[in-house]
Amino acid sequence: MSTLRVTAETLTIHEHPGADALELAQVGLYRAVVAKGAYRTGDSAVYIPEQAVLPAGLIEELGLTGRLAGGNRDRVKAVRLRGELSQGIVCRPAALADVDLARAAREGTDFAERLGITKWVPPIPPTMSGDVEAAPELLPWVDIENIQRYPDIFAPGEPVVVTEKLHGSACLVTYVADSGRVHVSSKGFGAKSLALQEDPRNLYWRAVHGHGVAAVAAKLAERLGARRVGLFGEVYGEGVQDLSYGADGRRDTLGYAVFDVSAEIDGRVRWLDAAKLLDGELPLVPRLYEGPYDADRVLELASGRETVSGRQLHLREGVVIRPTAERHSPTTGGRAIAKAVSTAYLTRKGGTEYE
Repeated sequence: MSTLRVTAETLTIHEHPGADALELAQVGLYRAVVAKGAYRTGDSAVYIPEQAVLPAGLIEELGLTGRLAGGNRDRVKAVRLRGELSQGIVCRPAALADVDLARAAREGTDFAERLGITKWVPPIPPTMSGDVEAAPELLPWVDIENIQRYPDIFAPGEPVVVTEKLHGSACLVTYVADSGRVHVSSKGFGAKSLALQEDPRNLYWRAVHGHGVAAVAAKLAERLGARRVGLFGEVYGEGVQDLSYGADGRRDTLGYAVFDVSAEIDGRVRWLDAAKLLDGELPLVPRLYEGPYDADRVLELASGRETVSGRQLHLREGVVIRPTAERHSPTTGGRAIAKAVSTAYLTRKGGTEYE
């Protein structure tokens, strides 16, 4: 899940091909449906992204009562309006009437707290929860921003690797070499430096034991001369999320695939290529493309059918993009890594988003 920021943005306005009274306001590569004539190209307005949870007063002000997602009808979600995908909300809230939005857009001001907007936190099913303990040595996962929101993360032609993004639940495993300790966590607990105590009923521990993940992490630490090794994998299957890839999360056929590796070597945490290190030792997320970065090509790869099962059983969630050579991104202030999510996935019915 990406970070939540509610910012002012400079808009580009496009015609809505299916409605005379509507237009499309572009933010990055996203487009949100707006009333015709409300904005002109070059105007500044506030952009509220998907997964934002809005307070009741703002929902009423925007005329969105009963029209948002979630049990409380307060969550922003991608929708199709008159045939066009609308991602996020473009608006000028009354609470910011005294704000110079053009200046705020230049300065990157975050208005989430001022507007009372929070980030949606997915529910945690019992099989993904359990007793936790402090794990300060756990290597955490990072939030990945959407390339459509931050299209400048990669330069055109930059060598990148594109892997399939799986709709499961992230499993974090950290092996600590000097103690031989293994920490297992979820993305949510891991962000709080908490690890799940070992439990044979827990989804993540079942995946770790079923695929021998701890032993592979220990071997990798020895090979790299690392004090800590982090293996980040997706646990998937029936009963985990609504997309199963032909696996069953309730049985021994529970799916697991590594998508990233980190290691502390000589006191520094580095991100490494999972395919180069673990091919043949653990299941890996499918690699769909390696070559020069092209935004249109990446968005094309984000759609289509899944390749994990080899049978194209259902839609693809999307893709993850990394540079061939790991680097820092001045755009995000962290790793140069991003995701692109398919339209079919965003607008599917009955989807689950557990974490």
